[in-house]
Amino acid sequence: MFTIDLGAGAELRPLEPWQAEEFLAHIDRARETVDPWIPWASRSTDLASARATLQRYADLAARDAGRLYGVWLAGTLVGGIMFVSFDTAAGTAELGCWLEPAGRGRGLITRAAERLIDWAVRVRGIHRITWLCRPENTASGDVARRLGMRLDGVLREEFLYQGVRYDTQVWSLLAPEWPGRPGQPA
Repeated sequence: MFTIDLGAGAELRPLEPWQAEEFLAHIDRARETVDPWIPWASRSTDLASARATLQRYADLAARDAGRLYGVWLAGTLVGGIMFVSFDTAAGTAELGCWLEPAGRGRGLITRAAERLIDWAVRVRGIHRITWLCRPENTASGDVARRLGMRLDGVLREEFLYQGVRYDTQVWSLLAPEWPGRPGQPA
């Protein structure tokens, strides 16, 4: 398994079904703050359902249609980032993330997203990266801004959570805008 150093004792690694116990412990710590933003958090409530969540992403990775990575801080899983969707034929991908309070305020998600975007654009030829978040999730919108994404618009009442409909912001970055792209300023 590979590890990407994110600095300050943090690492980015694949998050796989064999890590279900560690993932469940993390989700149990993070559930209250993660559940409103990540729909599967409320469905990962025991070892079997946590393993099923991780298996779903392992299956997506096997089809080259998505990927899931964990963010560890000082050896403890504190969050993650994922390609919710990944389509090389269309040249599109959607990034998503989550982070428990112990990992916040350290730039972990921004640094992890930069690594994934760079790989998707440079290695896999992805042209458009999308980032979705609710407008009240200002931390997520701030990450999108730091990544150089533009706010494309708002999908009104698109996200259903506990019987209430919420708006969804759509952020995007096109490959020619990515500063890490060859020929672009760094």
